[in-house]
Amino acid sequence: MNRLSSPAVQRNRGAILEVLRRELPAAGRVLEIASGSGEHVVFFARALPNLTWQPSDPDRAALDSIRAWIAHERPANVLAPRVLDVARARWAYALDKVDAVFCANMIHIAPWEACLGLLYGCEALLPPGGPLVLYGPFMRGGVHTAASNAAFDEALRRQDPRWGVRDLDDVVREAALHGFHLAEVVEMPANNLSVVLRYAN
Repeated sequence: MNRLSSPAVQRNRGAILEVLRRELPAAGRVLEIASGSGEHVVFFARALPNLTWQPSDPDRAALDSIRAWIAHERPANVLAPRVLDVARARWAYALDKVDAVFCANMIHIAPWEACLGLLYGCEALLPPGGPLVLYGPFMRGGVHTAASNAAFDEALRRQDPRWGVRDLDDVVREAALHGFHLAEVVEMPANNLSVVLRYAN
């Protein structure tokens, strides 16, 4: 099995970890949505050993890479990856409840329905006060936060018109319909944001 590697993960994982240290519970189970290569989950698992991590992805190559990273790093607190596609209806009902959800760099490289599905599923999975932590580029008030993000948005939409950098206001508004409130927005390297939504119901 091939371990995929992303230079962006090496650059951003430390900054994301600092947010997760503040926002995740001291112990419990964390579901990672769209785990990609698997580099994030093994790094966070080493740093936060009291949490059990459940990686997931809909892509076969990504799932193989996650398994390979787990086999290489051998973290005791990472479960075998699950096949999950949040754009599918009722995806969360096959899972046990979790204490937190983390999702990096997914909602802009997917149709808007994937963001809606993520929120729908997290409403079913999280306890009151449970965090959903998003990471990636966002517009704010309908405006890109950097020229590089605007160019990235254009490139994404050329690949698939259903993709694109999302407006944080739209995400927060939809999240509120599922019982979430905006707890924190953290500016991150490379014009990204960490967005913490907490389930209030």
